[in-house]
Amino acid sequence: MDGRKNNGGHSTKGSAGRPPKIDEIKLIEQMDAIAVPSTIWKALHDKASEGDTQAIKTWLSYRYGMPKQALDIKTTTEQPLFPDVPTNDSNK
Repeated sequence: MDGRKNNGGHSTKGSAGRPPKIDEIKLIEQMDAIAVPSTIWKALHDKASEGDTQAIKTWLSYRYGMPKQALDIKTTTEQPLFPDVPTNDSNK
């Protein structure tokens, strides 16, 4: 054997990917134990009513979702893949 398994590298045991759903549920339960969700929504509504920009953004993102970003990827001119390399047309 060449010993490649002893090289170390990137260990992703237990730390890669999305956290388990059970951890998310536990966090939500802890948050609900501190403050009832309806009181938080009321406080957010009050701040949004006062004109707090961040509260308004938060309210709208939960109510209507985050806006989708549309990108126009059409090109009007043909662009060379390698602009530094001269083409056959430039040698004439």
